[in-house]
Amino acid sequence: VKIIKIFMVIIGFITISQEWGYNVSGFLASLGLLGMAFALAAKDTVANLFGSFVIFTDKPFKVGDWIKTSDIEGVVEDIDIRSTKIRTFAQALVTVPNATLANSAILNWSAMGKRRIKINIGLTYDTTVTQLQKIINDIKFMLKKHPDIHQDVIHVYFSAFEDSSLNIFCYYFTKTTAWDKFMSVREDTYLKIMQIVEQNGSSFAFPSQ
Repeated sequence: VKIIKIFMVIIGFITISQEWGYNVSGFLASLGLLGMAFALAAKDTVANLFGSFVIFTDKPFKVGDWIKTSDIEGVVEDIDIRSTKIRTFAQALVTVPNATLANSAILNWSAMGKRRIKINIGLTYDTTVTQLQKIINDIKFMLKKHPDIHQDVIHVYFSAFEDSSLNIFCYYFTKTTAWDKFMSVREDTYLKIMQIVEQNGSSFAFPSQ
């Protein structure tokens, strides 16, 4: 309604000016040039405003989330009308224009319900079939009993005859998505896998000819 009122006032002013004999063409041309100059100068600001609108409506992240784009990774500290402040893991504070974020693919690590671990374990070729089957079963059992491993998806299979190794494919998820806790759980499972391999009399392979 306010925009319509302003528009009607402008039309009325132009009409009255023409009736009084004033030449408003030059005035309108000047307004057009001024408006174009203002639009060019405010292009980035308008883009950031639209970017803010996208962020506030789509909500791809919130303050405190750990996000990653093609250029930056860190924890969101503040979201305002023009930009978003992200604290990197090196403790640097990066201010990113919202227009840039709105046009970027954003990976929100904090929005994950679980976090993936995917590894290939290479055993030496002197590992027997019995040893290989026992190692696979022991790894599966360890993962299924681990309190920090998500139980929905656990895959442990003999996957390939490589040039220098017999490969076991392991694919599972941690319950936590926090980086430090995830690293701790992954380390624990890796150490337990090493113990299982050693206890079954096998060893890890390395490239050889």
